Amino acid sequence: MPARVHAIIVARPGSSARAQLLRTLDALRSQSTPPAAITLVMCGDAASARESETVAAAVEGIIQARSGTSFADAVELARPRVAEGNAVWLLGQDMAPHERALERLVGTLERSPSAAIVAPKLVQTDNDREIVSLGVTMTTLGRTVELAAGELDQGQHDGSDDALGADIRGMLIRGEVRDALRPDPALPGADLGLDLGVRARLGGGRVVLAPSARVSVSPDGPGALPHGRSKRAFATRLAQLHRRLAYAPAVAVPLHWLTLLPLALWRSVTHLVGKRPEAVAPEWGAAVTAMFRFAAIARSRGSIRAFRTSSWSSIAPLRVSSSDLRRRLDDGHGSEGGAVSELRFFSGGGAWAVLAALVVSIATFTTVLAWPVLGGGALLPLRATVEALWSDAAWGLRGLGAGVVGPADPFAAVIAVLGSLWPGAPSFSLVLLWVLALPLAVLGGWFAATRVTDRAGLRIFAGIVWALAPTFLTALVDGRPTGVLVHLLLPWLFHAAVVAHRSWGAAGAASILFAAVTACAPSLAPALLLLWVVALGITLAGARIRGAIRLLWVPVPAIALFAPLVLWQLRHGSLIAVLADPGSIWAGPQATADAAGRLALATGFPSGGMAGWASWLGLELAPWAALLLAPLALLALVSAVAPRWRAGITLLVVALAGLATAFLAVGVTVSFAQGVPVAIWPGTGLSLAWIGVTGAALVTLDTALTIPRVRVLSAAVAGLAIAVCAVPSLSAFHSDPSPSALRDGPASTLPAYVAAQAGADRPVGTLVLTPQNDGGLATEVAWGGSETLSAQTTILSTATELRGTDLTTLAVDLLSARDFDAAAELGEQGISYVLLAKVSDDESDRARTLRTVAVTSLDQRAGFVQAGTTDRGVLYRLEAEASPRASLSAGQEATARLVITLQLVLVFAALLLSVPTRASRRAARAKSRIVGRAAEEPLVLPRHPEDRDDHMSSEVPDTVPETPAEPDEQADAVDSAAGEPAGAESPDAVDGESAADVAAAEPAAEGSEGAPDEGPHHEEEARP
Repeated sequence: MPARVHAIIVARPGSSARAQLLRTLDALRSQSTPPAAITLVMCGDAASARESETVAAAVEGIIQARSGTSFADAVELARPRVAEGNAVWLLGQDMAPHERALERLVGTLERSPSAAIVAPKLVQTDNDREIVSLGVTMTTLGRTVELAAGELDQGQHDGSDDALGADIRGMLIRGEVRDALRPDPALPGADLGLDLGVRARLGGGRVVLAPSARVSVSPDGPGALPHGRSKRAFATRLAQLHRRLAYAPAVAVPLHWLTLLPLALWRSVTHLVGKRPEAVAPEWGAAVTAMFRFAAIARSRGSIRAFRTSSWSSIAPLRVSSSDLRRRLDDGHGSEGGAVSELRFFSGGGAWAVLAALVVSIATFTTVLAWPVLGGGALLPLRATVEALWSDAAWGLRGLGAGVVGPADPFAAVIAVLGSLWPGAPSFSLVLLWVLALPLAVLGGWFAATRVTDRAGLRIFAGIVWALAPTFLTALVDGRPTGVLVHLLLPWLFHAAVVAHRSWGAAGAASILFAAVTACAPSLAPALLLLWVVALGITLAGARIRGAIRLLWVPVPAIALFAPLVLWQLRHGSLIAVLADPGSIWAGPQATADAAGRLALATGFPSGGMAGWASWLGLELAPWAALLLAPLALLALVSAVAPRWRAGITLLVVALAGLATAFLAVGVTVSFAQGVPVAIWPGTGLSLAWIGVTGAALVTLDTALTIPRVRVLSAAVAGLAIAVCAVPSLSAFHSDPSPSALRDGPASTLPAYVAAQAGADRPVGTLVLTPQNDGGLATEVAWGGSETLSAQTTILSTATELRGTDLTTLAVDLLSARDFDAAAELGEQGISYVLLAKVSDDESDRARTLRTVAVTSLDQRAGFVQAGTTDRGVLYRLEAEASPRASLSAGQEATARLVITLQLVLVFAALLLSVPTRASRRAARAKSRIVGRAAEEPLVLPRHPEDRDDHMSSEVPDTVPETPAEPDEQADAVDSAAGEPAGAESPDAVDGESAADVAAAEPAAEGSEGAPDEGPHHEEEARP
């Protein structure tokens, strides 16, 4: 005879929940085979349910539970009311069984004697053609995998009847086993049905699917997964860990327990690579929670042991295999319905432009190729070992000064990365940087242009214009590594920043580039933060909350790198000193704060030399060279009235921000070189302005000049003028005399004797005494074989008072007639050598006299031995062995470990977020690369036959009207913070599973989840 069914409905209070409950009760009354009894469990106030006549007439009893009662606990409260032998039907307030659902569930139960559980097909309430769930299984390591979810119901799964488990909602449990198969209350709202299925299979039963029995469900019911990504991730992971500990053999439980935290660390890495940073905190929370649920694990293991009659091998055939997961991954998700956007770097001529720039660079820097070390200007050698480079980038003892302890400049980390690229001779990496600077600039400019145009010619134009920027060429000629690095990094920051709201991959790349740019040029931080705030505000105005959260991450790594330095300057110096130029402070040529200097800045030149034109035309005529930049400036201004005017105006705002930075920089003096105040170099601000001007000019060429001949002629005139403007700088190395500050080396700023004694960067201390032209004496302590670029620190270069141990009195007494044991006092500080250096070749009489007196005094001092006269000065060494350099105290060691750990964690997280995955690359190709496209722009179709679709007729015109842009696409134009759009990112990784298993474990990818925030994108062909 048919089984009697007792329905248990779990409900929550509230007006919407009450409406759902009434609909569920109405659906139960309409069943062709109604349940014998219905028990309602209210998780919260049950007063409204008791007062309802409709509810009272439909149910046999109402149980009131606490509001936080879980679905499993609620079912357990109603279990005693179920008559002996009755099957149990588990429902929620949001579930509306279709008319014959129970009849078909009962029929399936009767026809399958081995069935312990029968599960219906769950469909969406507002769209019953979409499957919510039909059976679940798990991987070898226990991850839950839906067999059918989020698919259009076309009957494709109606032939399936055997599964390892199912969604607990709508389950019908056979009366004979209902006491043994109770939902496990230790599972926090996830995997309840899977756990029941596993236990049923171990007890000799089966989970049978009944696809013909359809039940409509809502996503907010009591039996559904918790709301919110973090809560859902916590519940899912905690359920998985609990099942792992409950299912494992007794001897393996301790091993699983010990691996919980290491696995949490590994999975945190996979979450970041998979672009799911919101899952990191739930991962750790679930691991820690699972570690201390000893009683719950014991109860779960006991219930399994009491009912088990079969071996664990009985469930193996129902697990999902790796090959099945790979097939699920290769479903083409992320490439349908989008605009396939290809780079066309090689076919579009970008590679040829880079190659041509390399040829020009080799011709320009021919002599540099033979130099092992690059010197002159603001350049210094690098450390001899990679280990020493990274030591300079960490909080601790600084490489200059006596007893100077504090944070490193973030620029030291950039130098460490650069030097690590050529570990055998880190200083040679600067030589390579100079030789490859022009092609790298063309490459960066080309990629940045892909966010503005898809015309191959305009991308090449942008790359050339960016590489020939006067501020960049001036930095190369004058030997300013910070200016060169900023100019090379800015286009990549632009390329990544404008799509940072789209994906975590883009935001991760943007955050790294943001940190690198501000590390090389802290003076750019205010302008970049201003643009970031504007982008954040516009993103929030568009109600794109997820995009705003991604943008919030962009400055985080930079804040982590600068925070120790900011705190140090607040305590010991001035906050504005944080904006000081890092590296070696050089009082070289640059625009001044007077009218002539600001005119040079306004025309795009960072110094009065006008990028070499002053040596060609003279100081009077050199300002006229600025007319060569006028065509580009005019094109940029027209962008404000171009069809894509939003993007044009935004880029002009970027240009104004950079120009304002340059104007303010020349009036700010926070650094000192040998006691001489040096203003902040304005070239980095002009680089930011140049990217805005170049981008705005591209907008005009791409959208405003629709006649091809006019567009080509305008680009040719502007490009030719820029090329002519660059001629003096590019020929500077072949002029006689050369106006370039670059020199061959030296490999060390100290005598070779000291460099040899300090081999492998041993901490050998050298006191450098430099008589000044005004009669003063400059003192400095260098550690190792040379003063190096990474050892420079703004702690000392911006100091207005003594830092570390005061050696000024000792240095003066050393040259005086005072009788004391100077060698012993220097040895106590770890100093082994004293160098009397020249201030410059044009030494004044006062400086020469002081140096002569110093040599005489040191020659007469006991404990000093003259090691020789070198081109760097007169060197003395101590007769006695100097004491080792003082190490950090215990408190300083603890501070260093804390700072280094926090910085590494955040930077490593950003690196992991920026790593591209297969899903992110697929999503990137499905989205338009161009940001801020306007509705009135024409859509340019490919002209090359290989770029056309097979069905495209040759009569198709070159341009067609474009579909109106969505508001979100228009809002993209003003987003200014990084990387390749990584829309659909790699799904969750499971401990040690393969990448394919990981990616297929979750059907929803990042790109699809972000769709509600970002709106649709245009379908378009890439332009030639």
